[in-house]
Formats: sequence, C-alpha cells, structure tokens
Amino acid sequence: MTTALGRRLRRPDGRDAVRRALWVTLAGCTGFYACTYGLDDAVMGLYALFGCLPLVMFARLPGGAARRTRTLLAALPVALLLVTAGSLLAVRDWAAACGMLVVGFAVSYGSVGGPRLAALSVAFQLFYVLPCFPPYDPQVLDSRLAGLTIGFLLTVLVDHLLPQPPPAVPYRLRLAGATAAVAACCAGTADGPDADRAAADRTVADRALDAARPSRLPPEERPASPSARDRALNHTRAAVRHVRDQLERLPAGDGPHPRHPEAAGLLRRTAEALRPVAAGLCGGNPPPPADGLRRDLVSFDAVRVRDLPAASALRLRHDAVVRAAAEGAQLATTASRIALGARPGTGSARPGEPFWYAAAPAPLLWWRRLRAHLTPRSVHLQNAVRLALALAAARTIAGALDLSHGFWVLLATLSLMRTSAADTRTALRPAFAGTVGGAGAAALLLLAVGDVPPFYAAVLPLVLLVGFTAGPLLGPAWNQAAFTLAFVLMFSQLSSPDWRLSAVRLLDVLIGGAIGALASLLAWPRGGRGELRCTLADVLVEGAAGCRAVTGLLCGRPGPADPMRPARRTMILAEASYCQYQTERMGERGVDPPWEAALVAGYRMLRGGELMLIRYRERAGDEPLPEDAAAELTALAERVTGECLRAADALRRGDAAEDTTTDTTTDTATAPAVAAPDTYHAGDSGTLRCAARRAAVTDAGRVLLTVDAEAWLTGVAQDVARVRAPEHA
Repeated sequence: MTTALGRRLRRPDGRDAVRRALWVTLAGCTGFYACTYGLDDAVMGLYALFGCLPLVMFARLPGGAARRTRTLLAALPVALLLVTAGSLLAVRDWAAACGMLVVGFAVSYGSVGGPRLAALSVAFQLFYVLPCFPPYDPQVLDSRLAGLTIGFLLTVLVDHLLPQPPPAVPYRLRLAGATAAVAACCAGTADGPDADRAAADRTVADRALDAARPSRLPPEERPASPSARDRALNHTRAAVRHVRDQLERLPAGDGPHPRHPEAAGLLRRTAEALRPVAAGLCGGNPPPPADGLRRDLVSFDAVRVRDLPAASALRLRHDAVVRAAAEGAQLATTASRIALGARPGTGSARPGEPFWYAAAPAPLLWWRRLRAHLTPRSVHLQNAVRLALALAAARTIAGALDLSHGFWVLLATLSLMRTSAADTRTALRPAFAGTVGGAGAAALLLLAVGDVPPFYAAVLPLVLLVGFTAGPLLGPAWNQAAFTLAFVLMFSQLSSPDWRLSAVRLLDVLIGGAIGALASLLAWPRGGRGELRCTLADVLVEGAAGCRAVTGLLCGRPGPADPMRPARRTMILAEASYCQYQTERMGERGVDPPWEAALVAGYRMLRGGELMLIRYRERAGDEPLPEDAAAELTALAERVTGECLRAADALRRGDAAEDTTTDTTTDTATAPAVAAPDTYHAGDSGTLRCAARRAAVTDAGRVLLTVDAEAWLTGVAQDVARVRAPEHA
C-alpha cells in the first residue's frame, strides 16, 4: 500500500490530492479551532469547518486562483441563503423535507448552467442539509452565518497562500490545435499526388479533433455554459469538424479523378482561412473576418457556372463538397471571432440565424438553456428529479427515526448516489467497507483515550492531512474511512466522546446508501446509456424532418422560419447524454453501439442545413426551381429521410449492431471507419443529371443550388449508413 501510494503521489493527481488535503486542513482547522476554542462558539466553529470542507473536497472549480476567488465570493450569498432556509425550515420535519425537495432539484438542475455551477452543486446541497436538522434554534443563526463566512474567506485565503497547481490547458488551445491540423489536412488534400501524406494529415486532424471533444475533457474544463463565448467555441469546433467531414469525401490524392485547379485553389484558400482562426484561438485575439474567402467563393461559383454544361456528375459533386468545406471555414472564422470577444453584425434574433446568440442578452441565453432541458429526455432533469426525491426521502426517514446525526444520512445519499443504478451499486461496496474500517478505528480510539478533547483536537489535523491525501489516491474505501474518522474526531470535541458515535456513523451511512441505491434503481436506472439511445434516435428523426423542410424551402414550398431548430434542441440533449455516458463505468462497458456515427450524422444535418438556409436567404428573390429539378431534389430528400428514420428505428430497437471500432478503450480517432454501403454514386444521381440538362436553359445559380443541396443530402445519407452498416453487412 505504501509503495502504491508513493507512486500515485508523484503523479499530477497525487500532487492535487496533497494540495487539497493541505488546503482543507489549514483553512478548516484554523476556522474550527479559532471559533470553537478562541471565541468559545462551537456552532460557529462547526460551520467554519463545513464552510470549507465541501468547497475543497467536492468542488472542482475551473480556472486559476483569481477566477476561483471570484466564483467563491459570488457563491457566498447563495450559501448564506441556503443556511438560513435550512435553519428556519428545521422547525418541522415535513417543512425541512419539502425544502430539501425544492433545494435539491433547483441546485442540481442548475448544473445545466456550466461547470462552475455543477462544481458547486454538492457544496450548495450540504449548506442546506447541515442546518435543517434539530434542534430548531433560530437564535444561533447569526453564529452559523458568521462561521460559514469565515470558512469561505479562509478557503479563499489559503488557496492563494498554497503553491498553485499547473494550469489546465485552456479549451481554446485544444481547439486551436485541431483547427491547425484540419488546415494542414485541407492543404494536403489540395496538393494532390501524395496520397500517403494526405492520409497522415487526416489521421493527425482526426486525433486533434477527438482531443477537442468536450466529452474527452474533465467536466470543469468543458465549454458548457450558456454564454455566447462557450456557444461560439462549440460552434467553432462543429464548423471545423464540418470542414474535416467534407475532406473525407474527396480523394486523398489525385487518384482516378484529378481535381481541377480551381477546386484545389479554393481548398488552399480554405486552409489559409483556417490558419488565422487557429492563431487567434492560440493567442486569444479575434482573427480577421474571412472577407477574402467570401470573394474566393464568388469567383469559384463563376467558374462553376462557366464549366457547368461540360462538367461531369462527379465533378459537380466534388465542387459542391469543396465549396461546403470553404463555407465551413467561414463559419469557423465568425464563430471564433465571437468566442474571442468580437461581436459581428451577423448576430441577430432572426429565427435560424447561425450566430443569433452573439447579440442576445445573457438572461435570454440562460433561459433558453434552462428551457431546452425541461424535458424528460434530459439527463440533467432526470438527475435533478432523482436526487431531489432521494434527499427528501432521506430527510423524512432521518426525522421519523429521530436519528441524532441525521446529517450523515443525507451526506451518504448525496455522496454515494450515481447517475445509474449500476454505478450506485458499485460505489456502495467500497463506501460501506471504508465506513466499517473508519468507524472501527474511531471506536477503538475513543475507547482507548476516553474523554480527552485536547487529544482529539491535536489528532484531527493529522487525520485530515493524511486521510484526505491518501483517500483520493487509494480508492473510495480509503476516502470513506478518512471521512468517517475525521467526522467522529470532530464531533467528539463538540460533545462527550462516546464510542457509540462510530456505530451511529455506520448506521447513517447504511441508511443513506440504501436510500440512494433505491432511488437510482427506481428513477431512470440506466442513466446516460439508457437515455442516449433515445436522444440519438430523436436526433435522426428531427434531423430528417429538418432535411425535408430545408429542401422544401429550396424548392419553393412554404416552411418554418427555422426548420433545423427541433434538431438543434435534440442535439443539445444528445450531447449531454453522451457526456454523462462517458463518465459511467468507462472500463466495464466493453463495446459501444455506433453512438458516434449517429452524432456525426446529426452534425452533418445541422451544419449543412444552416449553410443551405444561408444560401436560400441570399437568393430569396430568385424564381423557384424548375419543376423537374425540384422533383428530383424532393425525391432525394425523401429517400434520405427514409434512411434516417430506419436508422433511428434501429437505434431504438437496439438493432444497430455493436460497432467494434468504438471500444471505449480505443482511440476512436485512429480506429478504422465502419464500412458503409454507398448507394449514392454521383453518376446515378438524378439531381445531378437534371442539373446538367438545365445548365443551358435555366439560371445557373439556381442549378448550382440544387447541386450543393444534393451534395449535402448524399453526405447525410452516407453518415447515416454508417449507423446501420453492421445491419447492412
């Protein structure tokens, strides 16, 4: 055990555990001893310690010390309000339980607001839990609030006094690396003959994009808040991913279909447009607008119009794909400018505007995020309901049984319950074992020492320092043992020491853990995995409806102002489910169904739909498409819609076979892609044949619009086919 602990202490997580143990020991014990013994106020001392402990041990706040200080000082009024509410509602057990239901839901659901609120969630829960038990004594409320304030201030002070941990890599730097890699991939694809180099560039780009996925990051580092900055960072990543997806549809070398010079030139200029985005993200300064790329697109379209009568079907599609890649670079430029502080005029409240959030007030962004997750399909809502019911039940049972330390019951429920029944069951075994060990050690200590509070006061800092250093490194059982021993030593200084206090702690943990396990079993027991299947199927269904609606608009039929909005909302739910799923028993799941293939298909629908809507609005005054062109495009959209619906049905039924390339232990960026049957050959495309026929008799701009829409829809179909590839095989 000593050898294992020594190895872990040399790792970054070991250094973090040492720092947090020092942090909670210095801040917590200073407040506890100063108030309990210096001011002779045990209540104030208790709240000074508990004002520090959950903030240090349960909260992983993003950013450096200055940012953590701002977060903690902003959280202090909320903590004071929760302590006040808990103190006043402790007058009746039913009132305390109802308050626990409301607070439990509100605090947990607030985690949709991003990593800072999610990090503080457990601490906020405990600030209500601690005072909501008897004795009901409003006269000591001032001591409680003063102690909590002291705990907060000492937490901030000690954080600045201790050596700072190495800063985490900012998300924008990860995104900068991914953007630079995709730019190199784009340039390599344009250069042509060296297929090996192009394939290597694509592999590097895939690795970099995979490293920039939010689900690959610690929760506190994800750009998950409703702010315009975080929305724009996610939009930038999606746009860069869109560029990479388009490159996948082009040959890695000249191959049997050489790329004509104009398309290769646009690819090079696309790479040139992405490089300032990468540099801006790296340096923190907004890149210049992509005006040059916009002019290049106009010139490229002029060449396409000139060559349209003689162009082959394959060239028509490849040109459309190259154009879509350039448009993706435009989106990435605008989104990165917003993320880095620029507020371009593209932000508006018009439905369907890609960058509407740039000019939207912060309250509107928060409201839309909260409203988006107010659905039973949201894992955030499920977690909030599950936790609120479990805590309310635990408070009711603790009151009914008149447990002397009912706080421990709720603490056990809060700390042991996970987002799935399987994970909760897994967490219970080491927690119970650790509690038994810690309680046994505490009982022996109390029996041997007796009523000697100075001894317990001297030992408590050592237990906090050693226990909270070794506990996180050696596993949950050791962590639970450290908590048990520390709690018994602390409460032994506030009342007459009694070895039976260890038995009380053990009983409370057993009750709290059982309540958490029962709640996890009854309320959405499968957690993120169970919800992910449904939300991804919804993404395909709503995305298919969006494809049909956008195509209808292009063909002159009336439709909603923002046909992609339902798909966008379901994608938000799917991303949240996927991020939670990635945290649930990662090492024991084995092989995943093709979740990532479904996500990629959803992204293709959304980004391509946004681009086609922009093109549609730019040509709003044009005549509608000819009937035969509209009929061909509509037929293609219906065919693609059918593919999407069949894939969604397969996901819901569980018929989408296990994807052996997405084992959770494998780097998905380097795994070989699942073979998908390509039934959308360019030579067989009725839409492209119709475009060639219409080239000489119809406005060429409208013809090119159908070509670009065809390229988008066939790309969606190929992505959806990967979801069902094992089924086809």
